[in-house]
Amino acid sequence: MKFLEYTPLDRINGFLNDLNLGERTIKGSLEAYSCKHTGTDKRLSLSLENEILDYLGKSSDTDSCSPVEFLLSRSSRKTLIYLVLTLYHMYPDYDFSAVKAHQFFTEESWDTFKQIFDTFMVEASKEWVETYGGSSLLETIYKALDEVVELSECEIYSYNPDSGADPFLEKGAIWSFGFFFYNRKLKRVVSFSFCCLSNLVADGFVADNLCYEEDGEIFDNMDI
Repeated sequence: MKFLEYTPLDRINGFLNDLNLGERTIKGSLEAYSCKHTGTDKRLSLSLENEILDYLGKSSDTDSCSPVEFLLSRSSRKTLIYLVLTLYHMYPDYDFSAVKAHQFFTEESWDTFKQIFDTFMVEASKEWVETYGGSSLLETIYKALDEVVELSECEIYSYNPDSGADPFLEKGAIWSFGFFFYNRKLKRVVSFSFCCLSNLVADGFVADNLCYEEDGEIFDNMDI
């Protein structure tokens, strides 16, 4: 996987990098990757493929809606591996399991993505219009994505792991979302993660640390 630089994405990333809205901060990031494997990717891809095949060999689940049915398709396994490799490049400190990750990926439509974006990114969208005017934030994101991965040819996936395995979830997070826009023909994927952090919680962490340090200084000066 190779990170790809696109100016339209840079502009949006600059805006969503640390958007302070008073009691809350919005953070978002769009990252584009080519699905061409590097040396490390080849080894990791093989490891993920073996993990999936081992899982299939041990499973007796024949339910048409089960993970087994999906993973039996070589094309589906390849897509899953590309998505997991993207996660590895985004969060190198995490150890992702292909089989477990599959349980958290859901294929979505643009309308579903739009509904979530419109619901949770209202304030960010208002700030965008006040800052730049013209096209809305969602329209700008659509144009940027279309330029990079041709949305009409894309498969869209959401990634919603449990909180213990969520790399998108930062301290003080109120909510977080992760989406992947994958074009098979172009062999290209764009990730879009966005979350909302409570500034009150963040300030609380700072205050707690200051109190702890002050208490430490007091006790240091006492004869015990």
